[in-house]
Amino acid sequence: MFRSTTIVGVHRYGRAALGGDGQVTLGQHTAIKHQARKVHRLYRGEVLAGFAGAVADALTLFEKFEGRLEEYHGNLVRAAIELTKEWRTDRYLRRLDALLVVANREKLLVVSGTGEVLEPDDGIAAVGSGAPFALAAARALMRHTTLEAKEIVREALLITAGICVYTNDQITVEEL
Repeated sequence: MFRSTTIVGVHRYGRAALGGDGQVTLGQHTAIKHQARKVHRLYRGEVLAGFAGAVADALTLFEKFEGRLEEYHGNLVRAAIELTKEWRTDRYLRRLDALLVVANREKLLVVSGTGEVLEPDDGIAAVGSGAPFALAAARALMRHTTLEAKEIVREALLITAGICVYTNDQITVEEL
């Protein structure tokens, strides 16, 4: 289980939003940073990426993923598939401890080192320790409100911060 973060992404009304909290937890009991930035813009600002897991590992994956985006001219799905192939087969990368949520205006994907590239059916993805809470909140907001993607992400993270001890309310949200 990945602790010390929650990342949630939403596609709605032709927009994509991705957000994360800022907490970094050392071990199981100590919050050592409160305003970490776990969501980044990649590939000329056209792709959003967020991570749950070890920071150094995630930054390595961001770099690799951005290289794949360049190689495949921004094709999100192809870049994600090629990253997972490399992630699974490379001895060094195989040890990396992180999950990614990536999005552009058309797609929202969860990418893992075990070879999964998953596109959620409902346009909502969440990873990290608070993922179940954020996913439930985002689904409820999606079904019962007319909020924009960015607002759903923010509200889902705030709800999660009130429940999950590994998630705080220092939220970063990016939108395309």
